[in-house]
Amino acid sequence: MSKVIIIGGGAAGYFTAINAKENNPELDIIILEKGKDVLQKVKISGGGRCNVTHACFTPKELIEFYPRGKKELLGPFHQFMTGDTFEWFENKGVPLKIESDNRVFPEANTSQAIIDCFQNSVDKLGIKVLTNTGVNSVYQQEKQWVVNTKNKDFIADKVVIAAGSSKKVWELCKTLDHKIVEPVPSLFTFNINDKRLVDLLGISVPNATVNIVGTKLEASGPLLITHWGMSGPAVLKLSAFGARILADKNYQYNVEVNWLSRSTDKVLNVLLNLKKKEPRKTVILKSPFTEISKRLWERFVLFSGISKNQNWADLKNTQLEQLANELTKGLYNANGRTTFKDEFVTAGGVDLKEINFKRFESKQHKNLFFVGEVLNIDAVTGGFNFQNAWTGGYICAIALAE
Repeated sequence: MSKVIIIGGGAAGYFTAINAKENNPELDIIILEKGKDVLQKVKISGGGRCNVTHACFTPKELIEFYPRGKKELLGPFHQFMTGDTFEWFENKGVPLKIESDNRVFPEANTSQAIIDCFQNSVDKLGIKVLTNTGVNSVYQQEKQWVVNTKNKDFIADKVVIAAGSSKKVWELCKTLDHKIVEPVPSLFTFNINDKRLVDLLGISVPNATVNIVGTKLEASGPLLITHWGMSGPAVLKLSAFGARILADKNYQYNVEVNWLSRSTDKVLNVLLNLKKKEPRKTVILKSPFTEISKRLWERFVLFSGISKNQNWADLKNTQLEQLANELTKGLYNANGRTTFKDEFVTAGGVDLKEINFKRFESKQHKNLFFVGEVLNIDAVTGGFNFQNAWTGGYICAIALAE
């Protein structure tokens, strides 16, 4: 009977274990988890509802959501894709639903449905799960692996490292001759202390375009004003794709925001027309753009040098131009970052050149596998990081079951 040790009791570890045992019931599988609880990230994902995957069903489109791992995941996604994730969970009695933004959740609307599914499968299959069992070292001895923990040594024929992104895990990987791409945070909000945004906490626009001045980094989507600056999908996407560049800048850079995702000329034309059509109306009283709330509009008007009492007819062209620029080319200084706690993701990990993605196996050592966030793979928010865990876990499981 072949013995398999899986290090890490998270999404990737559980999915690997369940699929391996289902494909080869003869395997003796043990999951080792350093903490007292398993599946912690599954529990808090998506605000406690678990954003299982994303409704994108073409591998070539799906890889575009991965700043790191894009090229390497194309082949694996042809083997186990988002549609397979739907089928897998539905077969286990956990139907999934697609929401309006294409994020996918269990119909039960709670992450507990996923946790129960995994726990029930593990119990039914006889997979052992040991908590409070941190791994100190892994080494080879006479064609077998020795996994050393504080309590005992485990002997295994195959080892899977699925312990997520942590310094201790990466140090362990280094002892196994693997290069670690230096980790930096991904998915973070921009800390911006600007008078234009003060007291506007919770105000959002549906489709802003944000770019980092002096780089090619640009992203569009909903933007949210928070008490520390800017967040929302547009900002988080930019932070993911720019993780390394922004770390190199020590998180100090200028951000240009087009709040309307329209050209300055088009916005200026709207303002010039209002001057003709509604000359007697007070500028500050109503936003002519449905995307911009009244309070945000007031802020832009005042910061364009327009007083509270001015009518459209009173405005000089220079003031209209200033307002158009404020709406489409607003410059903000970012200084620092705030991690997006629920979806905390790190850019960095085991160098992808050292992995055989047909099996998720180490090229350095036979029968050593890596799945999930321990690898230098990460994605934007929306269920993509879990899809990487399911795909890698499934392909690794098939290799373990041989």
